Amino acid sequence: MAFPKLGVPTDHRKAMLRNMVTSLLREERVQTTAARARSVSRLAEKMITLGKRGDLHARRQAAEFIVDEDVVKKLFDVLATKYADRQGGYTRVIKVGHRRGDAAEMVVLELV
Repeated sequence: MAFPKLGVPTDHRKAMLRNMVTSLLREERVQTTAARARSVSRLAEKMITLGKRGDLHARRQAAEFIVDEDVVKKLFDVLATKYADRQGGYTRVIKVGHRRGDAAEMVVLELV
């Protein structure tokens, strides 16, 4: 599956997406551009699915991607139980207008 390049080098993109997924899982809401939100949403849904699996291998896979250990604990303890009955669709994108500087479409990405 192909990822959009988002106008940044590969290592910067990977670090940015890891940080944004971590922030989304910690705060349960982030404001970003529409293109970044689509990429972050895909990765966050995969992390929540790992949390629902709940085994040691899934925890290690999540810890490899998420940069904060407290967020990994929250993912497996709080969010996994919250979404236990839900079969996907853990995130919601709400359009909030355009950014003043470059007119990029801004959205709020939040957990349902």
